Amino acid sequence: MSKDKNKKGLDYSDSEFDTRLMKDLLEIYNTIPIKKQEENNSNLDRIFEDKWTLIQIIRNGVPYSFFQFIQKYLPLSEQDWAGLLDISTKSLQRYRSTENFQFKPIHSEKIIAMAEVTQLGLRVFGDNDKFKLWLDTPNFALGQMKPIELLKDSYGKELVIGELTRIQYGIFV
Repeated sequence: MSKDKNKKGLDYSDSEFDTRLMKDLLEIYNTIPIKKQEENNSNLDRIFEDKWTLIQIIRNGVPYSFFQFIQKYLPLSEQDWAGLLDISTKSLQRYRSTENFQFKPIHSEKIIAMAEVTQLGLRVFGDNDKFKLWLDTPNFALGQMKPIELLKDSYGKELVIGELTRIQYGIFV
């Protein structure tokens, strides 16, 4: 059993996942009402500040309960999620009914990445409806592709984050 230390000096074990980390993340998310997203961005930012914690969460798998919680904040349908995670909607439905289901690391990473994109999108647009409209609209700066189409891989995600950042700072292409 190997142990790693993150920058805060916390021990992690390969065979045991520290469930306190997940509880902390859920507590932070629980304090953020969607309508007051702008006022509470600092709470949401805290989730993504500690990359070591995110790495551990991804490697150990995001529990379905956390995925459901993230779904409340993301303007995506179950079909959108299935496409982004490259799994069927039937699999997502089966996961929902499986007690204590944890996603594989490859899916966990995409779930966390989408949470990061959504955090920035909500900061830029202020609400889910405007952000969802932007995701579903072909974008000149993104080669006339819909941003939602680019989120299936990490390079596309970086293009979307770059465009959201430019919009945030008033740099329009």
